[in-house]
Amino acid sequence: MCLGDLRFLLLVIGAAFVAPGSALSGEVADFPAPAGGAARQMVVYSSLDTDLAAPLVAAFQVAHPDIAVRYEDLLTGELHDRIVKESRAGGKTADFAFSSAMDLQVKLANDGYARPVLTPDTADWPAWANWRDTAYALTFEPAVFAYHKPSFVGRKVPDTRADLIAWLGENPAGVHARIGTYDITQSGVGYLFLARDQELYPGIWAVVEALGKADVQQFATSGDLLDRIADGRLIFGYNLLGSYVAEAARQHPEVGLVLPRDFTVVVSRVALVPTAAASPDLGAEFLSFLMSPEGQSLLSRELRLPAVSLEVAGRGGSSGGAMDIGTMKLRPVPVSPGLLAYLDQATRKRLIDRWNDALAGN
Repeated sequence: MCLGDLRFLLLVIGAAFVAPGSALSGEVADFPAPAGGAARQMVVYSSLDTDLAAPLVAAFQVAHPDIAVRYEDLLTGELHDRIVKESRAGGKTADFAFSSAMDLQVKLANDGYARPVLTPDTADWPAWANWRDTAYALTFEPAVFAYHKPSFVGRKVPDTRADLIAWLGENPAGVHARIGTYDITQSGVGYLFLARDQELYPGIWAVVEALGKADVQQFATSGDLLDRIADGRLIFGYNLLGSYVAEAARQHPEVGLVLPRDFTVVVSRVALVPTAAASPDLGAEFLSFLMSPEGQSLLSRELRLPAVSLEVAGRGGSSGGAMDIGTMKLRPVPVSPGLLAYLDQATRKRLIDRWNDALAGN
């Protein structure tokens, strides 16, 4: 990867790393109102770890010192189910919900559990990142290729899917059992990446067949993959979440990364204000803050979560959901009801069966 590409990648993904599982599901943290006294309380349900969210809450409270925040760290499925259960019971639920499960957040909005919210930045928000003003993507996290640098000394690293197929075919002995990717039956993001590959690239099954011939190794987590790339047990990783690869590259000089030149899938964390929120005005204020240049800067620079905001991220314009940076094409997963197809069990089974068949060469 050239220095210019590396600088761009660090800009896009903020050299991000969010350690999975660093907080227990169901953890509750209370942030008292800085002004003290009889404060109003905002309730947040989020899959973002409490320690990572604390700077966001603190910055929000600087501008709103009379607001106390109750922050509940939940698994993505629990977050969805809590909002549905509490809403159906006729009671109140969270004022703000923020989750990495794009499909479940869109399902909440599509099923009527999220209310429309207009913020000062809504008009300028990318169309792909906003569904009916009810569900907003706030982060921008690309899928990348990772590789073991010592194994590529003196030779080009594949940077397109066509190049990857050719390289795998030319080096059958050298790549056997040394290529890694996500196990799509265990990794939600791995499944999403494959589903988007299938939508965007007619030749994806030729890629999967080539991976199968190389006896690709499948893993549930980024950490397991990147540990093996760092020590050379694996020499190449396909479609890994860029934030984890960037941190691995920072910690281990043997790890390299590539933004695919043909197209790069991008996923996001999605926010909404529930219809049954006890204080929807507070949830809307928090959403407005996170969409503002200040909030997006905090996500990118302090939390190391990449920003959607074009102003903060410094990207060029977009067209049809693809942002071309030189020869690189970023393809965000749109926040739209199209995500609901990924929750359909029959659709999921068909994709997994086709994946397994292609790997087996059937």
